Amino acid sequence: MAYRPRHSGRFSRAGRNPLRRGFTLLEVSLVLGILVLLAALAMPNLIGEIEARRLRVSAVQMRALLELVRHNAQFDGKRYRIRFPEEDELDPIGGDRQPIIEREDDPLEEPDEWKVVTNPWAVGETLLRDVWCVQARLGRPTVEKLLDPEVSVADKLEASMEDFDENRPPLYVEPDGTSPWVTYVITQADRDLEPEDLEPPVYGDEEHPECVEIIVEGLTGMIWLQRPLYEEELDLFEENGWPPVLRKDFFQRQALTEDDFEELRESEISP
Repeated sequence: MAYRPRHSGRFSRAGRNPLRRGFTLLEVSLVLGILVLLAALAMPNLIGEIEARRLRVSAVQMRALLELVRHNAQFDGKRYRIRFPEEDELDPIGGDRQPIIEREDDPLEEPDEWKVVTNPWAVGETLLRDVWCVQARLGRPTVEKLLDPEVSVADKLEASMEDFDENRPPLYVEPDGTSPWVTYVITQADRDLEPEDLEPPVYGDEEHPECVEIIVEGLTGMIWLQRPLYEEELDLFEENGWPPVLRKDFFQRQALTEDDFEELRESEISP
């Protein structure tokens, strides 16, 4: 008589392992509902963080481009300039938001003849979607200029810049890599925003357009990114004679106090 193995009850249909039981439709629906609810609660904060990150990434990329322009000016021994498209002018990638890099190839035979640089490092999406430059302020930043922008208008209207928008003049980089100080203000606000709308914000004012300032120290080539200083901060800086350049990347939303500024100064000079 052939041997016929006997199966354990746990392998039989009647004795199936209860741990292998599937989920019911009600359980699956409940879990999906909870996930949808959590996603709905988190989505506004996530979208806001993505938007803020796009602005800061654009600032970082703009800093990298400015550094490349400076290095190439030194390498080529030629003058470069950086500007933004004028009205009805297109940038190298067919839009109207990206910086245009130009070079003066032959200053002796063809002075003030500028040719657009089309090398890969100079062409691309430096400012990400919806980010644009609303203002370029030439000259070293001072509290007086920030509190009263009209003070700096005369400094910007040099003869070589009369053909350009006074709110976004070109930046000239010399063959030794030096340039004037400049502060680029970039934002994601609507394109109808005017520079006069960029008065120093008041701490806690949610309606003020979010901006990032890209501050270039032309002699050294050092570049810092910082949020616009609040009106109360500028008043504090004016009282103490502090410059409105923190010399470090700074995005802290909370208003600076006198103690905070002293800490920033100490970290700046520490080895």
